[in-house]
Amino acid sequence: MKFLRLSNQFFIIASLFVSVPIFAAVQVIKPSENSYQEIQEALILAEPGDIIRLSAGVFSLEDSLSLDVAGVQIEGEGMSQTILDFSNQLSGAQGLSVTSDNVTLQDLAIQNAKGDAIKVKGVTNIKFLRVKTEWTNGPSSDNGAYGLYPVESKNVLIDGCIAIGASDAGIYVGQSQNIIVRNSRAEFNVAGIEIENSYFADVYNNIATNNTGGILVFDLPGLPQQGGHHVRVFKNRSVGNNTDNFAPEGNIVGEVPRGTGIIIQANSDVEIFDNEIGENDTVNIAVVTYGNDTDDQAYYPHPKSVQIHGNKFGPTGYNPDTSKGELAQILFDLSGGDMPDIFWDGLLPLSQLVFGQPENEKMIITNNGDATMLAIKPIGYMLPFFEPAILDINEFDGEITPLEKVEFDETF
Repeated sequence: MKFLRLSNQFFIIASLFVSVPIFAAVQVIKPSENSYQEIQEALILAEPGDIIRLSAGVFSLEDSLSLDVAGVQIEGEGMSQTILDFSNQLSGAQGLSVTSDNVTLQDLAIQNAKGDAIKVKGVTNIKFLRVKTEWTNGPSSDNGAYGLYPVESKNVLIDGCIAIGASDAGIYVGQSQNIIVRNSRAEFNVAGIEIENSYFADVYNNIATNNTGGILVFDLPGLPQQGGHHVRVFKNRSVGNNTDNFAPEGNIVGEVPRGTGIIIQANSDVEIFDNEIGENDTVNIAVVTYGNDTDDQAYYPHPKSVQIHGNKFGPTGYNPDTSKGELAQILFDLSGGDMPDIFWDGLLPLSQLVFGQPENEKMIITNNGDATMLAIKPIGYMLPFFEPAILDINEFDGEITPLEKVEFDETF
């Protein structure tokens, strides 16, 4: 273990050779039989501005790591070089827990955590740069729920990361504000990338493949922050998400049908554009109402102000998953087996079913090539002799109102 704190006397010379903040301490830790004790001690004793540098190699850890000091950077030598392995974890709910502001995690991997790989809660300014989380035994309900898991936070940056094998979501951001998820890959998770109960998120230049569902934009009841809004999902590839759902019994994502590219549930002001979405067994995009019972009187279960434009669609619906609820079966029956690219369940408050939606809440779908659409007409679906669905995608044509770009200071 090496320890270096730059002094006033030598900071000018040192700063020419070490790319760290002036006066920062750099603690270098190598894999050893005492890896857990050494890393956790460094995290406890760290001061703002310090760097915990983990050398290349495999760190075998038997307990959760935790950081509650602000302004600390934990870095490895690369996600395939510095590996924190929790295969023999005996205690703790996460691999790494962070509860302090202005933290950067970069260039390392966390494997086989007993619970979530990295949980970050209640912080302002958190960066995940080139971080990998993985459960190496493949899809299993015994895997931890989340890979990257920031919640109740502000200014969240996830860039160049990889998440594999989570039994809930590989890359998940919940109840947070100001979020950027970019240049990352989610594979063999139940949900690849999920933005839940959050405000102002940009999800772009990512790959979601081999998950059950590729990209989810959800809002759920019973949480301190709800009414998710202003989420842009663009320039992603959500393709071939056909892994059987392996979420533990009772998880909300356990209802996601195998073979779903993008799901929007109960969010407002969502813009889905310039994505490549295809080779998904059930449906490329589904826009749905939260369908379970809830006692939360403040919760609004219906999506609104959703814009879908400029996407490129590949094949879908050729092997629909009818085991998860009624969605796939209803789609299959109404489409006569010719499954659509885009599905909307059509559910609205009763007053809107009768009198129509406000103009600014209507879904707009335009400029998606030869994409197909199916929207249920709930009243017609329930009554005989009425049309049960809208199949003409042109009925949703309209003028796009672009959402604003998410920006915050990424240099903290």
